[in-house]
Amino acid sequence: MHHVCPDRSRVVPHPEGLRALLERLHDDGNGAWRRDADVAALMEYTAGRYASLARKHGLDPWEAASAAFDAMRTPAVRTAEDPWAVITRAVQVTLIAEERGNGLLCSTHQARRPQYSGFHDPERFSDRENPLTNYHEALQVAPAGEAEDERDEKATGVVRAVEDTIKLLTLLDWPEQTARAAIEHICTRLGEAPSRASAAESLRRDRHARAVLDLSSTSWNALLRAILGNPDPDQAHTAVGRGVFFRLLVGEPLRALLTDDDLVLLLGLNAPTLAGAR
Repeated sequence: MHHVCPDRSRVVPHPEGLRALLERLHDDGNGAWRRDADVAALMEYTAGRYASLARKHGLDPWEAASAAFDAMRTPAVRTAEDPWAVITRAVQVTLIAEERGNGLLCSTHQARRPQYSGFHDPERFSDRENPLTNYHEALQVAPAGEAEDERDEKATGVVRAVEDTIKLLTLLDWPEQTARAAIEHICTRLGEAPSRASAAESLRRDRHARAVLDLSSTSWNALLRAILGNPDPDQAHTAVGRGVFFRLLVGEPLRALLTDDDLVLLLGLNAPTLAGAR
């Protein structure tokens, strides 16, 4: 019996060629992926196709090929209008989770969970440009008898504003777990950024957080506009300019926000469940 070498030319990279190959492998049943002569060439082509994406996330091309292999065996890929597009998305999400897991020193499975999206990679205080005392109140020395009550009151106000923001989102059909993870991530970025405007711009470009939270760009951008407001200086003293979080921090009650038709429509119509259905 002669050994059959995989022929790269037989693996058609076009969507219909890929679909035909995947359907044949599926129809051949168990063991087809091990026996078929085209599989090795397909996986070699796939590793090359996603090599740059893998390097972008600090990973080996064959890790991308492995993620693609898992996706290729699913019905979603075989029935998709463009199988390569579905595979590319699956590979991208897996590589993001792999990179995130490596950075957080946790499993890829944990890194995929929304509640971990607010965490950043371990880092040394000495690697930061700003003084150590800027990062935790316990490291700051205030004059005796000064500001302790004020700090407690401020911290309580922030916690209340965060919880009310999450409650507002859940009342407008946002899943609670997604809402909490998203708001905690936004608050983390606010604490790290020099200004609200820079935090908003950084978050707007944060594709990694959006992928981990599994939010469409429509839902993510609507959430940022609602929570952080419009950075335009001309809008600074309007409800649109201030945003939900600021309005709650200055004492505006949650029930007042629920009477803001523009805000309710913005968040309600862009809730993940509705945005995904459109």
